Amino acid sequence: MESSGEQPSAQSPHPGDHCIRDGDFVVLKREDVFKAVQVQRRKKVTFERQWFYLDNVIGHSYGTTFEVTGGGSLQPKKKKEEPTSETKEAGTDNRNIIDDGKSQKLTQDDIKALKDKGIKGEEIVQQLIENSTTFRDKTEFAQDKYIKKKKKKYEAIVTILKPSTRILSIMYYGREPGKINHMRYDTLAQMLTLGNIRAGNKMIVMETCSGLVLGAMMERMGGFGSIIQLYPGDGPVRVATACFGFPKSFLSGLYEFPLNKVDSLLNGTFSAEMLSSEPKDSASVEESNGVVEDKQIAEQDTEDPMAEAPDSRHPEEQETMEVIAQDPEYKEPKERGDKKDYEKQRRQEEQRKRHLEAAALLSERNADGLIVASRFHPTPLLLALLDFVAPSRPFVIYCQYKEPLLECYTKLRERGGVINLRLSETWLRNYQVLPDRSHPKLLMSGGGGYLLSGFTVVSDSLRADTSLRCSTSTLESLNMEEPAAKKQKCAESGS
Repeated sequence: MESSGEQPSAQSPHPGDHCIRDGDFVVLKREDVFKAVQVQRRKKVTFERQWFYLDNVIGHSYGTTFEVTGGGSLQPKKKKEEPTSETKEAGTDNRNIIDDGKSQKLTQDDIKALKDKGIKGEEIVQQLIENSTTFRDKTEFAQDKYIKKKKKKYEAIVTILKPSTRILSIMYYGREPGKINHMRYDTLAQMLTLGNIRAGNKMIVMETCSGLVLGAMMERMGGFGSIIQLYPGDGPVRVATACFGFPKSFLSGLYEFPLNKVDSLLNGTFSAEMLSSEPKDSASVEESNGVVEDKQIAEQDTEDPMAEAPDSRHPEEQETMEVIAQDPEYKEPKERGDKKDYEKQRRQEEQRKRHLEAAALLSERNADGLIVASRFHPTPLLLALLDFVAPSRPFVIYCQYKEPLLECYTKLRERGGVINLRLSETWLRNYQVLPDRSHPKLLMSGGGGYLLSGFTVVSDSLRADTSLRCSTSTLESLNMEEPAAKKQKCAESGS
């Protein structure tokens, strides 16, 4: 059941995190439409055919509703008491009302003239009500529906919300479901629950959902533990992860490792020299992802959070410059190109160092869980990544279609080493909850994808390992020997 008021979860180490600050990532809400942006002074934001500046929202609390005034300024909207049902004039039914388009006396030119005079949307709605010949003949429910429809069209109000997993997943599923592989928000909640995502875990994630699954895991872990993200291509895409606005402390436990190096890590042939042939560094990958996102979002009237946060990398650049200044062997470059090459080389070295740290964590093969949500076929991914998960740990695989997961289910049964396999689909229906008008909504989601979950166990191949032969033989000697009471009973029956 979906409630009308979205309250984001508060996760912040700062005492004043309930207030909006300059540089924070926020979510704009109008009716059922959401959009994630970054608060920056004197930057024009376009949302639902309205443009405005976010300067005035700084210092206000999350959840505040603002009204767009002249010049694109936002002002807090004052709540007014609505008339009770006893003071309203309403009809008994709508059977005699004919929708012939002649009930409204105001024309479109009159409404446009009112807008040009600077009259607020609330006053325009009031005039529409007064100039409607059929408004008083409608029932109370029909009047509320009419007022809500006109307010949505003429009132320019925006609510500022704090980003959370639920809000961002609803936003992506409603506006750009293809970027998250059509993963519904209740399916994402099931993944976090079945995967036992909690603080202190060591998790492995392979996702191509613009970083939404990664951000959801980081939010639930609260900056404690470690996450190893496996990525295809040149670098990880974390557009949705940036919308959460995590502090830097959350990023200390985030590692990344290329997917094409997993086989060499499993075979024991992985070496540090293999990472030197990476085609791009992380900074260039982020820039290329931002360009791609800008082109796609320009067509769909959305904005890329990564493109809106050019200042987010300034502290890192400043720190790099301080290190360069402290280096006695470093000489001032004669040209600007030499300086860029030096910074690029430093970024590549830092990325290489993070890759080696991720490889060391994966080589321990004691991860506390595995999450897979990608556009690739799940079977080869899961069979390869399960070797990095410790026994008695959960794994969850998401796919938009059922058939790949059925094949994956069969392969896992043949492979062994897993128990409690479960293939499920979540069924979701939204309800309208209002006085005397609570009922299921007419439109519902056709599907939110499928989940395959289970737990890892020690397989027979691991029991046969020479390193575990002593422990397994002791375990077998304890388990295979019959209890003394049972042997005595058998002997008495035989005599």
